[in-house]
Amino acid sequence: MANTITEVLPKILAQGVLALRQQAIGPRLVNRDLDSLAAAKGNVINVPIPSAIAARAVTPAVAFATNVDSTPTSAAVTLDRWMEAPFQLNDNDFVSADGMIIPMQASEAIKSLANDADQYLWGKHVAFFGAVGTPGTTPFNGSMVVGGNARKLLNKQLAPMDNRFGVLDPDAEANFLLNTNIIQADQRGDAQGLIAGTIGTKLGIAWYMDQNITTYTPGTGWVTGWALSTVGAAAGDTTLNIINATASGTIKIGDIFTVNGGTQQYVVTANATASATVQRTIAFYPALASAAATGAAITVIGTAYVVNLAAHRDAFAWASRPLAGVFNAGNIFQAPTDPISGIALRLELSRQYKQETFSFDYLAGANVVRRELGVKILG
Repeated sequence: MANTITEVLPKILAQGVLALRQQAIGPRLVNRDLDSLAAAKGNVINVPIPSAIAARAVTPAVAFATNVDSTPTSAAVTLDRWMEAPFQLNDNDFVSADGMIIPMQASEAIKSLANDADQYLWGKHVAFFGAVGTPGTTPFNGSMVVGGNARKLLNKQLAPMDNRFGVLDPDAEANFLLNTNIIQADQRGDAQGLIAGTIGTKLGIAWYMDQNITTYTPGTGWVTGWALSTVGAAAGDTTLNIINATASGTIKIGDIFTVNGGTQQYVVTANATASATVQRTIAFYPALASAAATGAAITVIGTAYVVNLAAHRDAFAWASRPLAGVFNAGNIFQAPTDPISGIALRLELSRQYKQETFSFDYLAGANVVRRELGVKILG
């Protein structure tokens, strides 16, 4: 039996890979240049981020000008997502079931892993500070303005003009698609909106639908009346002391706020607990754009929203590591890397008492490495 199964393992994997290609939108869109590093030892990959360099006037002189230090930072991509989707067949099942049962179950197993990979990747959105749209309201309803606003925010945050993509949940995609600029051939310039039902590249962004778009619920500690406490803040600060006479609950990583009615948005980078009697220090990104006096109002996006996204491919980094058997111990392994999604996939077949267990798994890591390269489109 083992020899027979060995021969059909590539066919089983092919069925699973088909499902993976259909579902794994996220890993296919983002930066996968780290995959070669993921194959090496170690479970953390550090992605270097350059520091800003100021231009200065040139003054010819006998001596060299003073050197300027650079302070590059890094973002860590940890290979910490190890998930499996197993199923088993006993000997009676194997001889009694339809011949397609194994490929069918393989397809379902891989679909669950693909969905997990998508949700894991998109869950990293909590690093982004830029947001457009209205929480709780599906965007693109009769207008493409919110898409233009997303593009504008990416431009202001200095995201490169190429390799931009957008991912929308089915509701937002349907609204976008039904805009006359998208569905009517005379305005769009082709018939792909009406015939193929695709948005394509619009506003300099390639748009995709993804059923795995997540919903974000802000911390429960954000109620009206938040303000800076008895300590003001200076431009460049990355923490604020805040207080509210009626607050309780949580302040979460990913919560977005503005200060003193300004347009610059900030995202909380460390969890905190609100208190009605004690001031709290919150850490955030980016650094405060301008000084804020004692009592300056803090305005928060406090309503749950669907996290549609517009981003540059380099906003996220994804790495997946090919896995194989360590000791094998009589088990059979296949470990291809899907060339389209970039996910390294493994199928392990193990013989137990009167049954065979098929286990698909993957090991990967992802992170947001440049916060400025992504914008949330609230839905």
